[in-house]
Amino acid sequence: MSQVPSPATRIPRIGRFGWLMGLYAENHARLVALFDPGHLAVGGYVSSVGDGLDVRLDVLDQHRYTTELRLSYAMTDPVTGEPDPSAYLRLYRDARQVEATHCYVGRRWQDVIGMFPPPAEVVGHRMRMNTFLGKWLQYLGERGHGVATLAPGAEAARLAEA
Repeated sequence: MSQVPSPATRIPRIGRFGWLMGLYAENHARLVALFDPGHLAVGGYVSSVGDGLDVRLDVLDQHRYTTELRLSYAMTDPVTGEPDPSAYLRLYRDARQVEATHCYVGRRWQDVIGMFPPPAEVVGHRMRMNTFLGKWLQYLGERGHGVATLAPGAEAARLAEA
């Protein structure tokens, strides 16, 4: 007589770190499908779909295997004068991952969870930031943002004036 394994033994469990790496991979697929930033020159870009809520994509630096970005709306925080909301992203082209490194100007993970947090807290914080990023990227895609709506910052300002 053969024994049928229970569902718990048949379905592998994924740990929090594995789940986080899955979020990074999903965010890579979404970001590349939207804006393909690995091929953009360093500088500012604006995506406008006519809803009054333009998206700003700043390519901060291009390295051999990574791209440093800031994704924000074309709105500023009245206190800091910086774009808000915003997310700083690191795109790993070779690993096909996108990581949200921090989601507010001046507030890196050390500012939020302290200098020496337990590893579980660091992973939890990264999960929250990257879950937010995934939902934001999905929303932007649903609104119609993408490569076709992306223009260099100076050109986007000129088109808005015309």
